[in-house]
Amino acid sequence: MKSWTKGDRVVQPTYGLGTLVEVNDQHTVIEFDEHGRRTFATRLVTLQATSEPAPARAARKRASKKPKEAAESKDGKPAKAGKTPKE
Repeated sequence: MKSWTKGDRVVQPTYGLGTLVEVNDQHTVIEFDEHGRRTFATRLVTLQATSEPAPARAARKRASKKPKEAAESKDGKPAKAGKTPKE
């Protein structure tokens, strides 16, 4: 049995090509190119090595904070801090 390490490219019969994310005695986690992340029982999973590179993925952007807008009263004037508009 081949000893797999994190980052190895593999082929699994059901899900196809993927990259090993985590491997230990109990679980093998694979990030598949077309099916996302899946977890398998290490002793049951069937894998084959491949030299095909992982597809290029767009860099993930961090969410930016939106600026807080000043609260406005019903007449369109800015509300004073600490007070709520009268109804």
